[in-house]
Amino acid sequence: MSQIQPVSPERHGRLRWRRYSSYAFAASTAVVPLAAAEISQAALALPLAFIQRDEHWSLAAVLGLLPGQNLYVDGNGSWQARYMPASFQGYPFLIGARANGEPTLCVNEASGLLTEGSEGEPFFEAGALSPGVAQVSNFLMETARSEGALMEACTLLVRAGVVEPWPITVQGEQGAQQVAGLYRINEAALNGLADAAYNNLRQSGVIAIAYAQLLSMGNLPQLGQLAQGRAQAEAAERARAEVKPMINLPEDSTIDWDWSKVGR
Repeated sequence: MSQIQPVSPERHGRLRWRRYSSYAFAASTAVVPLAAAEISQAALALPLAFIQRDEHWSLAAVLGLLPGQNLYVDGNGSWQARYMPASFQGYPFLIGARANGEPTLCVNEASGLLTEGSEGEPFFEAGALSPGVAQVSNFLMETARSEGALMEACTLLVRAGVVEPWPITVQGEQGAQQVAGLYRINEAALNGLADAAYNNLRQSGVIAIAYAQLLSMGNLPQLGQLAQGRAQAEAAERARAEVKPMINLPEDSTIDWDWSKVGR
C-alpha cells in the first residue's frame, strides 16, 4: 500500500503530526518543479532548468548533478541555499489527485512525523481540518495552481523554439559524465524571434520566465562547488575507513607494562 494517503477523518482523525526540523526528507531530490509565484526568488538562489515529464514541460530547481543527489542538504539535514522550493515547505503534506483528477491534500505516512500520542498538532478539530493543517492545505493548493500556470508558460516557450538542451558535464570517478534531461533558453533564438512571435510571448507573460532561467544559470558554479566539496568529503571518509591500525589492542584498550624493566 502506498505511504502517500489522502487526509481524511476516518484515517487521520485520531492522529497528530509534527512539523519537520530537518530537511533530510529532500536529500535525494535532485530536481524539483517550481510554481510561477516563486520564480523570482528561486532564480536568485538556485540554478533553474526546463524539464519534460509525461509530455508536460515545467521549470525546475536543479538541486544536484546526479540522480538521487541534493547538494543543498548537508549531512546534518540543514538547507544550504537562500531559498527553499515551495513544494518542500508543506512537508509531510503534499497535493495528490483523486481518480477523477481532482486535487486533494495528502500526507506521507512514512515521514516519521505522524503520531498517535499527545505530541504534535491534530489533523482535525470538531470534524474539520485543524487550523494548522488548513493553512498548509491552502498554501499547497495555491502552489499547485501556480505550478500548472507555469507549465502552460513553459509549453509556450518550447513551441516558440527557444528552449534547447543544456549541456552540463560532471567530472567523477568514472570520468566525464553528461547530465541528461535539463534544458535552457537559447538566448540567440529568443532575441531572433520575429516581432509578432516575440510580442505574443510578451503578452502571455512568459518573457520574464525566459530571462529568469537565463539569470539563474549563474548559480550553477555554486552547485559545482558543493558537488566538489561533497566528493572530497566522501573520498576522505572512504580513506579513513580503509586505514587499518598498526597495533591491535585488547578490547579494554589496556597494556600490562612491566615497569621494573623500564629504563634498564
